[in-house]
Amino acid sequence: MKELTLIGIGLATSVATLLGGLFAIRFKDRLHLILGFSAGAIVGVAFFDLIPESIELGKKFFSVSNVTSTVALGFVVFMILDRSIILHSHHSEHDHDHGHSVPRRGQLGAGSLSLHSFLDGLAIGLAFQISSAVGVIVAIAVLVHDFSDGINTVSLVLKSGGKTSEAFRWLIADAVAPIVGVTATLFFRVPESALSLILAMFAGFFIYIGASDLLPESHHAHPTIWTTVMTVLGVAVLFIAVRLAGA
Repeated sequence: MKELTLIGIGLATSVATLLGGLFAIRFKDRLHLILGFSAGAIVGVAFFDLIPESIELGKKFFSVSNVTSTVALGFVVFMILDRSIILHSHHSEHDHDHGHSVPRRGQLGAGSLSLHSFLDGLAIGLAFQISSAVGVIVAIAVLVHDFSDGINTVSLVLKSGGKTSEAFRWLIADAVAPIVGVTATLFFRVPESALSLILAMFAGFFIYIGASDLLPESHHAHPTIWTTVMTVLGVAVLFIAVRLAGA
């Protein structure tokens, strides 16, 4: 019965992610507004969900400063990866006069979100290993921001020049990831100490993606007022969702 419950929750997270991504694809002509919302949502996930969760999981093993230092490390690591990809893309464009560089920045960001979704699945499974009550709270927290995860995944790929078909493939990967994560916990356990640092690293990734990539791109050549409103809305939605999930 517990196994069926976990798989059912995993399927629900997948549906939420798919709905968010399909929403982004349907309204891609308003991509700057979606990007503004995504920037706020992805930073909100980092500050309201990932960082508090990583501190809570790691409090028996690490100091708060160690966890936040890991967040900073994640930010720096993703920045180095991102800028290495930019340099490679510029080199590719120089070498191929009429070619198009592969939208690797979008792939890197979407891949990070998919790995995050896999960890969401792990978190749900591990929480149920503690108790059903904890498992339900974590599952609700995951569900309420998976819609935004789908939007973020599609937005990152489209913003980086990827095609709709590519965005959809990454959306499928992001939607399947939590099911894989939940299922994995039926066979092994991830130490809370390791999961704490992994979540902290992803918080750093997401802060960089939101602040250095999505946010500047959202108001490029578009009215700042509306993209700013959407960014604030993205932060507010994630704040309310996480608070309601933890109520």
